[in-house]
Amino acid sequence: MHQDTTAESPATARGAVAIITNRRGELLLHLRDDLPGIAWPDHWSVLGGGCDPGEDTAATIVRELDEEAGLAVDDLTELFEIRDEHGSGQMITFFAASWDGDETALPLAEGVKLQFLAPEDLEIRTIPPFIRDGINRYLAARPS
Repeated sequence: MHQDTTAESPATARGAVAIITNRRGELLLHLRDDLPGIAWPDHWSVLGGGCDPGEDTAATIVRELDEEAGLAVDDLTELFEIRDEHGSGQMITFFAASWDGDETALPLAEGVKLQFLAPEDLEIRTIPPFIRDGINRYLAARPS
């Protein structure tokens, strides 16, 4: 997750993440590196990162998906915003998209692994609170 907040305070810094689902209703999650100095080390999250100076959130998520996983999706939809209150302080814009490829074949540039997980498997994962809130909000609004 790219994070460049040098020009902005955490309260004004912005980022974008994508909840990507496949046709089985599973969500693509990213196990983050366990490194000092990164936000939410060793946590499962969705792909995304911080906005570069002057970059809007839609451009950010397209760039981040490509940089982190070589992933391009055609149906990105903006959902809502949630502040990462217990981490970076950034306001994060959530997007949704669908993708039915093989996540193990993606060229992962950051983190430990990518994995599609069923919603019921998320309870046992360590997920940042704002990401868990966003996923729960997305799942609650998703048609059955």
